[in-house]
Amino acid sequence: MARYTGPKTKIARKFGEAIFGDDKSFDKRNYPPGQHGNNRRRGKKSEYAIQLMEKQKAKYTYGILERQFRNLFEKANRSKAITGEVLLQLCESRLDNVVYRMGISPTRSGARQLVSHRHITVNGEKVNIPSYTLKAGDVVGVREKSKSLDVIERSLANANHVYEWITWNGEKMEGTYVSVPERLQIPENIKEQLIVELYSK
Repeated sequence: MARYTGPKTKIARKFGEAIFGDDKSFDKRNYPPGQHGNNRRRGKKSEYAIQLMEKQKAKYTYGILERQFRNLFEKANRSKAITGEVLLQLCESRLDNVVYRMGISPTRSGARQLVSHRHITVNGEKVNIPSYTLKAGDVVGVREKSKSLDVIERSLANANHVYEWITWNGEKMEGTYVSVPERLQIPENIKEQLIVELYSK
């Protein structure tokens, strides 16, 4: 299955929240898409449907395909910590996500593209794998030749989120992945326990 490239507002409306960031179109029509989207008498969802929807929301939020997501779950399940929390921590530790969190790109899909096009370095070396897993202490930066890119400069100028587990040096245009974030430090509205229950069936 290819990565989803269709209308993001439609997906956000499906989940009832702007999972891809600020979206004026979603704000205007924040009810499910389709002919009966605004019908308040929609049927009650089954337990399985609720769990499946939560998994889909997490996949769309982080831009991860099913096989990758299941691999992350299995890795989290093998750890001795809480499976759901570790799953989200693994998603947050991806290079494309950290590039997005640092403000180098305003969206995760944009961050993925920057990584794929070799604009990003890790510990001084070019890395073009968006799913690359960062370790605490890794330094993520913008490649020297790419520092003047308009899309990066614009994004950094508008970045206003601060995360305790990331530091950023504006002059060097590089940041440090200080530590794996705790669950409370991850702002995504994802009920990870539902995903664990779904995969555990």
